[in-house]
Amino acid sequence: MTGTLLSRPGPPAGPVYLDYNATTPVDPRVAQAMLPYLTDFFGNPSSSHPYGTEPRRALAEARAQVAALIGARPSEVVLTSSGSEADLLALRGAMLASGRTRPRLITQITEHPAVLETARALARLHGARVTVLPVDGDGLVDPAELAAALTEDTVLVSVMAANNETGALQPIAELSALARAHGALFHCDAAQAAGKIPLDVRALGVDLLTVVGHKMYAPKATAALYVREGVPLEPVVYGGGQERGLRAGTENVALAVALGTAARLAAEDLADGRVRRIAVLRDGLHRRLTEGLPGRVRLNGPAGDRLPNTLNVTIDGALGHELLAACPEIAASTGAACHSGTHEPSPVLTAMGLPAQRALGALRLSLGRWSSDKDIETAAAALVRAAAVR
Repeated sequence: MTGTLLSRPGPPAGPVYLDYNATTPVDPRVAQAMLPYLTDFFGNPSSSHPYGTEPRRALAEARAQVAALIGARPSEVVLTSSGSEADLLALRGAMLASGRTRPRLITQITEHPAVLETARALARLHGARVTVLPVDGDGLVDPAELAAALTEDTVLVSVMAANNETGALQPIAELSALARAHGALFHCDAAQAAGKIPLDVRALGVDLLTVVGHKMYAPKATAALYVREGVPLEPVVYGGGQERGLRAGTENVALAVALGTAARLAAEDLADGRVRRIAVLRDGLHRRLTEGLPGRVRLNGPAGDRLPNTLNVTIDGALGHELLAACPEIAASTGAACHSGTHEPSPVLTAMGLPAQRALGALRLSLGRWSSDKDIETAAAALVRAAAVR
């Protein structure tokens, strides 16, 4: 059974998987790397006896691998159990550590709920003042909007690197420079971007950055927060002092190894230009749809500044959930995974100003490491066939 798992080349047999933005299959190389730390090397990495030696070494290596993916120092990587926890540590940690009675937080309307709901909780529980910036028709924040919103009491700005529905890439370096000029910290949720596009925390000018394992072929429940050296944060979990005292609890070494291995493999893919193959497949899927349904396919989000794996389109005259129901050959999404099944316009697309009918027709088709030419051919043919009768 274990051998079957580790030799599997990608998603299990079944519908063509086009929902890599929701979660990725675990890469067999990642599963192989973590297995010894579930069995032989079970020791506590904080233990001084020999059983702690290998887990401690593996933990340090994993931290270094994550750091290398984003241009950070290993000591600046704090391991967490999820991207949502990393976002919580960044936002709550920075706001409470500021010592101000009514600190200001600025974010934007198409952020992941992990950020938006944390911002609302900070306002409700701690008196934080929250400013939510609008986006344009491509889902992008106008730097001028941020410049106008920044005040002397702004503690933190939080803007995601890439949108999970449209793939839109925000101008992070420009936005972070504005925040820095006003003395504010900058957090970037890079859950969707890490491993898909090059990221360098120094070049971006960010103080905090979220990385998520299950978006880059590691198991769920493993993630990390980059915390620039010298940035004070209130801990998210109190206790034994692990993770620089910011997130207490004995580390899950197996999951840390999985995250580190996934980060190393992603860095290799970026260095070798393998992500360009995915962009070619994505554009091929878009082309097949537009040729098969002339005049009916509308791209949602920017054509250029977006993730190489993400295609969000509306097919005029069809509802997204009905199209997918008519295409059992495809596993995809009509929007963010957390909105699946609601059949309501996506908040992201609505914030971009799309009419309700166009938003309800949206399909999010996201590709990944094991997407193939045959997958694209199958998916396009199924969608064209289903849409042609609507």
